[in-house]
Amino acid sequence: MDPDVVIPLIPAELSEDPEDPDELDGQPRRRGRFPGQLSALVNAANQRGDIIGAIRKARENLPGDPGFGDPLSVSGPGGVRAVARAADKLVGDSPSAARELGLGALQVWQAMLERVGKGRGSDEITIMFTDLVAFSSWSLAAGDEVTLDLLRRVAKAIEPPIVDRGGQVVKRMGDGVMAVFPSADRAVRAAIAAKENLSAVSVDGYRPQMRLGLHTGSPREIGGDWLGIDVNIAARVMEAGGNGNTMLSGATLDALKSETLEELGLGVKPYRRSFFAAPLSGVPEDLRIFRLEAE
Repeated sequence: MDPDVVIPLIPAELSEDPEDPDELDGQPRRRGRFPGQLSALVNAANQRGDIIGAIRKARENLPGDPGFGDPLSVSGPGGVRAVARAADKLVGDSPSAARELGLGALQVWQAMLERVGKGRGSDEITIMFTDLVAFSSWSLAAGDEVTLDLLRRVAKAIEPPIVDRGGQVVKRMGDGVMAVFPSADRAVRAAIAAKENLSAVSVDGYRPQMRLGLHTGSPREIGGDWLGIDVNIAARVMEAGGNGNTMLSGATLDALKSETLEELGLGVKPYRRSFFAAPLSGVPEDLRIFRLEAE
């Protein structure tokens, strides 16, 4: 052996593991323990509650929804949500630092999409709610088959005008729908067209009447649904429609172009709750509601 060659001394605990053989060129080879120890340290850190808590705290300062990753925020369409759902299936929903880091990255991604208009943020939209008057009592007597026939005809009557005018049907709720529009003018035009179509629907002599409410605000889109006080207001505005009226909130009326109602031959009349009607709950005290009427 050359005396000038220096052979480094490696501690036994980091050099060989007699219980961890491997194959190299057909010959047994021994591996060091260091990679296994590093993996163990990483796994331990990944499960530490203080590290997980620190990352969750840091996510509160990141752009987007710090609660991103729960079932509410990752349901519905969208690339970010689809990635989050796939990742959840792979790594599970157990708390871990790696999971929080991944959700933090997806949270920022979703926020970036919202800023360029692909994920929705706090943009102003107009919300529509519809409901068939006295539908429950009629369907109870009509039976399931006839009721289903009616609902299909109603959907064919009211949903195409919504889509044709740039609206999106968010969800169907039995005999009603919730939809959103990029402008109040489109929503009003869709409402009038939908009710005109509905007037031609008849099943076994029953002609459905639909009340409809519109409100303009800035709700939050989460998981393909829209949430917030403005959604509640829109639903209450619809409830004020009584036996088939079309109702607008003051915010929607203010957002309308001046020529829209004139082109449609419509006017508005302030809504006043009757003495025996229950007050609307969950709405601001200064909420203004108007009824659309033909001039």
